[in-house]
Amino acid sequence: MAGQPYFIVMADPQPAEQAIWLQGLADPLGLRVQAPVAEDEAELKALLAQAEGMIFQRRVVTAEILTAAPHLRVIQKMGGRRDKIDISAARARGIAVALMPMPGSVAVAEHAMTLLLACAKRLLLAHRLTATGAYRDLGIEPKVTTERSHGFQWMKMPDLVELAGLTLGIFGFGDIGNEIAKRARAFDMQILYHKRNRLEADLEAELGVAYADKDDLLRRSDFVVMTSPLTPETEKSIGARELALMQPTAYLINVSRGGVIEEEALVQALLSRQIAGAGLDVFVQEPIPHNHPLLSLDSVILTPHIAGGKGGARERQAVAILTNLKRFVDGQPLQHRIV
Repeated sequence: MAGQPYFIVMADPQPAEQAIWLQGLADPLGLRVQAPVAEDEAELKALLAQAEGMIFQRRVVTAEILTAAPHLRVIQKMGGRRDKIDISAARARGIAVALMPMPGSVAVAEHAMTLLLACAKRLLLAHRLTATGAYRDLGIEPKVTTERSHGFQWMKMPDLVELAGLTLGIFGFGDIGNEIAKRARAFDMQILYHKRNRLEADLEAELGVAYADKDDLLRRSDFVVMTSPLTPETEKSIGARELALMQPTAYLINVSRGGVIEEEALVQALLSRQIAGAGLDVFVQEPIPHNHPLLSLDSVILTPHIAGGKGGARERQAVAILTNLKRFVDGQPLQHRIV
């Protein structure tokens, strides 16, 4: 309102300490941020009665919710996908809508693709064979290379995989899955996804992904990437039954939480070559115990829960969101605007 800090409502419920933290970031920008403390639509609507801006991530922003916000001018989503909001209702009201890819999701997606590529190209084995001079066991000698004369595939490594045309299955398709799909498309992969609530058909087409139920995704995918949160419903989503559905040439990648995979079952599937391999950044226990059977397998690539990148993603995301809203307040173009 005139003469007052621009009033922004964070539509997702926030604990008191989170709301105080957000306001601390908003103060230098001349913004006032408030959030409901519970999943109470009446509380949200009461806040929205005076709101000029809205931030949301998980809350579904319906036309009814927008009706409760007569002064609303701008909506900022935390995430890079245009779902969970009634775009038509916002457009009809002349409300600007912007997305904001989440830095943490981008970092995790990059690491997922790193693990996927490392598995496909047998990267650790290739390094080990090269670094230890294993060519000597083949009875060959180093020679100076030219354009026409060189030692292509001098170790005759088996089972190298080219990604183009293969199928990637993404289990859990939130912001991380969305960012992984973007990168997989650049490798010309076919992308399946599975999540609790299927996306609308036009959004699937825009993202270049196809929905599959859990078992179908496991059967059809050459690579399965786990990105779902760990909840009572998703704990041990991948066990002996699910691993038996996967192709013997398939790889399992986990960048979510260790508990979504039954580790004992995974060890057995790898030992029996039921699947080709795995790339794991997360484990049931962290650090992974030094004597865990996964550590002795040559078909696994393991990293110490580093997919989230350099850290600080939560603050970087919040600052990016608030700064974008400040741009709008100052009459500058919104970044990632879709309406």
